[in-house]
Amino acid sequence: MSSEERNAERLAPLVRETAWLVERFQSAGRSLYLVGGVVRDAALGRIDPAGDLDLTTDARPEEIKRLVRPGADAVWDQGARFGTIGVKRDGRSFEITTHRAEAYHPDSRKPDVAFADAVEADLSRRDFTVNAMALRLPDLHLVDPFGGAPDLVASRLRTPMAPEESFADDPLRMLRAARFIAGLGLRPDPALTEAVEVMHDRLAIVSAERLRAELDKLLVVERPGEGLWFLVRTGLAGEFLPELPALALEQDPIHRHKDVLAHTIAVVEQVPAERIVRLAALFHDVGKPRTRSFGPGGVSFHHHEVVGARMTRERMRALRYPNEDVDSVSRLVELHLRFHTYRFGWSDSAIRRYVRDAGPLLDRLNQLTRGDCTTRNRRKAAELAERMDGLEEDIARLREKEELAAIRPDLDGRQVMEHLGVGPGREVGEALAHLLEVRLDEGPLGEEEARHRLDRWWKSRQG
Repeated sequence: MSSEERNAERLAPLVRETAWLVERFQSAGRSLYLVGGVVRDAALGRIDPAGDLDLTTDARPEEIKRLVRPGADAVWDQGARFGTIGVKRDGRSFEITTHRAEAYHPDSRKPDVAFADAVEADLSRRDFTVNAMALRLPDLHLVDPFGGAPDLVASRLRTPMAPEESFADDPLRMLRAARFIAGLGLRPDPALTEAVEVMHDRLAIVSAERLRAELDKLLVVERPGEGLWFLVRTGLAGEFLPELPALALEQDPIHRHKDVLAHTIAVVEQVPAERIVRLAALFHDVGKPRTRSFGPGGVSFHHHEVVGARMTRERMRALRYPNEDVDSVSRLVELHLRFHTYRFGWSDSAIRRYVRDAGPLLDRLNQLTRGDCTTRNRRKAAELAERMDGLEEDIARLREKEELAAIRPDLDGRQVMEHLGVGPGREVGEALAHLLEVRLDEGPLGEEEARHRLDRWWKSRQG
């Protein structure tokens, strides 16, 4: 079976799913093409059976809406001014876009859109040649005017037009290149790299939201390291994430990497490909440049986790991350050294505090802690892994005996007020804080013993 026949077989379900669209567009004398990622993935032999489908057509947005509405479960037109109409049918989402050419003005954050009649004009304005291929429906004829398929075979990343023109049209493409380098294992064409090195300051016109979304996509590819190095080496990171290249200046005597940047990128690749924990890995050592000091023992970075948590919060807010993400990632950065303050054989009290402080981030904190070990010393790595295994076993043991997920005092505020005969106020909060400390130290007391401890505390306070 030829590669074309294999692709046709793999794409047959998509042809069936788009048959209703093809029928309506052909009856109106309009063309319809699969385009973008689905075509690229078909060439690579991998198709997501549940993924969204991108299509392009010579029909204008209002005509697209009129053609699809009778057979669609839902239609949305928020992207109509950019030529895109969204459609859902039988659980599958389609985005159908009029052939277009778009370009940014030098001081604009939003593209101006001009529609085109030929698919080749549309493909010329796409980001990279590997995404500038189209499959005509329903016959699956490949339209590849810029050599995207040969570039995939050669693992080469190029732009359809001159890279300077492509990146002027949409500067975010420079950042997107890092994702394709990392996610698809493509090598950037020298002209592409040179253009990014010259034009990286053009990224300033791209909105923080778009930068954030593209950074997230890069971080969750299986091995984002080469993409992160591309951001640093070309100057792109300095435009929206200056804390990252700053790490290259710091010597790290603990992990024995040539710099903290190399260690950071190694940690990002070692933790699971989950967005929050990858962000925490990216930021976990950003406080080191500001806390570097020299002493008899060499270089140290005291309290870099506290400084780093504050820097993480500031950078993530600048990139318009949701508050929940900012809180989670900065908390992980703040806690990432907590494991190292203890040695093998933690006390139950220390375990309770570790679990309490991590809260719902416990599993992610443990993943970050494991990933933070990048030493090449096998004995040291095995020792750290053994200590982490022991901690997780102790957490599991205590969970069987106690409700670790929600550690709280044995008495609530109402019970404290009733027992002490006081009303709401600071004294109640102090009493609950005391009972919580006892609970963390000793485990569950029971209500009767908790009242005895409360009486003892109250007496000493009154005295």
